[in-house]
Amino acid sequence: MNNTDIKIVDVGLYFIPIKTRMPLMFGKEALTTVTCARVFIEVEKFSGIHAKGWGETPLNVQWVWPNVISYKKRLDVLKSFTIELAKKWREFNSKGHPIELGYDFIETYLKTFLVKFNSNYRESEKLPFLAALVCCSPFDIACHDAYGNVNNVSVYQTYNSDFMNHDLSYFIESASDVNISFKDKYPEDFLKKKPNLKLVAWHLVGGEDPITIEELTGNEPNDEYPVLLTNWIKRDGLKCLKIKLTGKDKNWDTKRIIRIGQIAYKNGIDWLSTDFNCTVTEPEYVISILKKLLREHPKIFAMLLYIEQPFPCDLEQNLMDVRSVSSLKLLLMDESAHDWRLVRLGRRLGWTGVALKTCKTQTGALLALSWAKAHEMSLMVQDLTNPMLAQIPHVLLAAYAGTIMGVETNAMQFYPDASKPEQNIHPYLYRRINGFINLSTIKGPGFGYRLKEIKRELPVRVV
Repeated sequence: MNNTDIKIVDVGLYFIPIKTRMPLMFGKEALTTVTCARVFIEVEKFSGIHAKGWGETPLNVQWVWPNVISYKKRLDVLKSFTIELAKKWREFNSKGHPIELGYDFIETYLKTFLVKFNSNYRESEKLPFLAALVCCSPFDIACHDAYGNVNNVSVYQTYNSDFMNHDLSYFIESASDVNISFKDKYPEDFLKKKPNLKLVAWHLVGGEDPITIEELTGNEPNDEYPVLLTNWIKRDGLKCLKIKLTGKDKNWDTKRIIRIGQIAYKNGIDWLSTDFNCTVTEPEYVISILKKLLREHPKIFAMLLYIEQPFPCDLEQNLMDVRSVSSLKLLLMDESAHDWRLVRLGRRLGWTGVALKTCKTQTGALLALSWAKAHEMSLMVQDLTNPMLAQIPHVLLAAYAGTIMGVETNAMQFYPDASKPEQNIHPYLYRRINGFINLSTIKGPGFGYRLKEIKRELPVRVV
């Protein structure tokens, strides 16, 4: 054991409701409101010193749990599960580094508790593991922050042998077709030594976002923020656009890429990506779109940097060989990359990269990152429309990961006012300037939130 190890002594949970200024489409559903779970975890180390850490994640119902049952029912189940998780984390008596605690909790407690929790529900109402992981993530993030705070160090300086009791071989193992050893390797070995303090920001073009004046209905918000894509590009100096697609209507998807692509290269955009959110059922759907772009719109095809998660997220139930797609463009796992084991399976099926998300836990993201980098897979860090505190671990992960191109960050599009107290302290973290966000105001131990300077009133504590 290490004298920097921690144990959990208290847990608190708050639910913060947020309303969007514009709807964000996920498949057939529109996100118009979201509940953020904000958590504190108080820890103690062997010397008796106590400190709190904080974590936050949007409980994005449409992304974590697409289903026919009502939004309210799904949200209620997510909130109930999060409340029960708070109690489980409070009872959790392991000691160690937060990666060790997070790994232990996810592998031992989360999976078995989810089975028990779901036994109370009908099959259609059972919480999927991705949703459970998102509910767990603010606790895991808070644990990492608390560890940095109690040891008075940035948590990213602790992912090494000086602080961890186990090397990576304790948590992950190599693919069978290569001889890679994780013995005496730590996450720090796969992170950038000097993180980028300026990151290129990806702007999300939702399926319902108006592109031209003709598409305006008159119901758009009349506030200080843009509505049309060209106005966003000009205001924020954007260089990268991520395009949400249906995966069900090839003609609509193709036309959408072409229309946005034409706007993009006329307005100085460098890169595009597409996101199908698991809705495509066969590789030919994507291949035919890509080949049409290559044949008829080669400029747009060249701007397309990667394709994100077109195919079903349950890889183990859908063992689809996707090399025909990844031979044309980088193909990134997102919803299917719950942990390093699924990244390993994805690599075997032909996926060439991973979209990391802190909402699937900081611990899981670091282990998946280490595995993917060791196996020469490309990395991105993608958004869950992270506002407020959730933005900071999210962008720090991108800064240290060494992504192929910046970070997706879109909370300033869909609920910018939600983050105003945090923006007062980190002005260029919640606003994109010349196509970049700036992390230079993130300072201090833990995740460097500077929480004492942020003037935010929290709602009534739930747990």
